[in-house]
Amino acid sequence: MAVMRIRIDAVDLPGRTCPPGVVTGNDHSPTYRNIHVAVQRRDRPTELLDPHPGDATSATWTLECTTTASPNGIDIKGPYVQGRPGDRFIYLSWGTVDDSGAFTMFRRAKLLLGAVPAEVLDAAAGTGLLVGHLGLTDARGGALCARVVPPRITWTAGQRPDPAERIQHT
Repeated sequence: MAVMRIRIDAVDLPGRTCPPGVVTGNDHSPTYRNIHVAVQRRDRPTELLDPHPGDATSATWTLECTTTASPNGIDIKGPYVQGRPGDRFIYLSWGTVDDSGAFTMFRRAKLLLGAVPAEVLDAAAGTGLLVGHLGLTDARGGALCARVVPPRITWTAGQRPDPAERIQHT
């Protein structure tokens, strides 16, 4: 078992308001205001890592994980990695934040780790850093949701992290 970090670098956030119809395709759907995006912790949907406002210039999350070689390739585990072996993923949760700071989710994007090219994942396991780069606005101008696979996300192996670099986790 080896330690690895996954860094998600996101750009092109959709803004703080999601008008009717953008989420559901139904013009009678609600308008979502003060939207934020965060990484959802496994088995704890209300525990979110570092929420970013929907109008931020960019958003970055760094997740601590472990990797294990298996007959089917590299398996990734960690507090923010969801799913079973061979079907791992990371949830980016979109929600509204009210005046008290409470987050209410209205949609999620599922970053499929099984879609990371095998050679990239092997290299990342060697360097200790896997980087996903994506835009968070969908084709209709709303918050990106559903399954996210290449080419919507680009996965690369990063350079070996500096041991002094701060890891974001809870």
